Amino acid sequence: MLISSSSGVWLQTADGRQILDAGGGAIVTNIGHGRPEIAQVASQALERLDYVVPVFATEARVALAEEVSDNWLPDPSWRSVFVSGGSESVDAAIRVAQLHHVACGRSERHKVIGRDVSYHGATLGALSAGLHDRRRKGLEQALLSMPKTSHYDAEELEKVIELEGPDTISAFIGEPVIGAAAGAYVPPDDYWPRISEICARHNILVIADEVMTGFGRLGTTMGHEALKFTPDIIAAGKGLGGGYVPIGGVYCRPDVVAPIAETDLALMFYTFAGHDLCCAVAKKVLEIVREENLIDRARTMGDILRGRLEQEFQDHPNVEEVRGRGLLQGLGLVADRDTGEPFPRSAGFADAVSGIALENGVWVYPSGSGVFDDAVMFGPPFIVEEDQIDQMVTTTRHAIDEAVAALS
Repeated sequence: MLISSSSGVWLQTADGRQILDAGGGAIVTNIGHGRPEIAQVASQALERLDYVVPVFATEARVALAEEVSDNWLPDPSWRSVFVSGGSESVDAAIRVAQLHHVACGRSERHKVIGRDVSYHGATLGALSAGLHDRRRKGLEQALLSMPKTSHYDAEELEKVIELEGPDTISAFIGEPVIGAAAGAYVPPDDYWPRISEICARHNILVIADEVMTGFGRLGTTMGHEALKFTPDIIAAGKGLGGGYVPIGGVYCRPDVVAPIAETDLALMFYTFAGHDLCCAVAKKVLEIVREENLIDRARTMGDILRGRLEQEFQDHPNVEEVRGRGLLQGLGLVADRDTGEPFPRSAGFADAVSGIALENGVWVYPSGSGVFDDAVMFGPPFIVEEDQIDQMVTTTRHAIDEAVAALS
């Protein structure tokens, strides 16, 4: 399938078909496709500058840092560094945590605790911190061995820390709402506050992977707000550039990076980190989100999407659960709702559902691993309309039914 153009919530193929982008691509597109003001900003940026090595400041880099610190982070004093995408954001966040402890004289703290259902990106470091079995397959021997804890039981973290030795742990990493690995799984209400409490007591940094949940997706400024905790380090991309440019970032409390600045340690940059064009466009994307009140809209339309999903799938025999927050919603897919029996992995059921929906004009994001082996996610642009939500839900229902029939 060749995509030739895009506008609003729609993708158009070269043969003239319209595809409703119910997945926001890969949960990326927030302000909608084809905004002419973005193209104008990009053109002006390229007329002014092309490549500038990341260690130099540019007007666009400074302006984006100010936009993010003033309007999106827990406190304006937080520090930012921009990279080229989500995987790089996580990789850099892990390095910041390690360098922080080394700078503080705690070089023995080198382990990052991840979770038993998780995905943090495609670099070897990010894959090591996560546990998405399908995306790690074939790479296991190349990955670092990092400890894992429960995705739902916060108390297990205490046991893992005791087993590993608290003086060996650098950081804990997790998504506020688990995306690609679990189809928008939301942990119990007390999970994240308790995780934060345990980590603080052991001087372990909390890294929130907000690559999917950041910048309004959950109907709050950043995703951690919706889950009622404040991390020490945030890694966030996707919505930062809204799909118009490849960009991500790492955002830290000042006391996390201050010790590093007092040493000869350095966070080596990526060649295209904080590209001037990307920073200029990202700033405009975030301005649009703020000025058009799209965070509130994400919350409102998220409620409508959730209600429509629950209405459609409350008794569906192959949907175990409707889950998510804001405009990040998911369906857990099973062979039998009553027993929780999964589909055979060989069936690739979530991929089959996504493929059938796509044939019928709607893109939904297939996901899942481990105990959440098959799921689909909805993460449309924040500008989505109610009739478009109806279309994506109805089409997905037919796709699930057709995929089940094909297996039978």
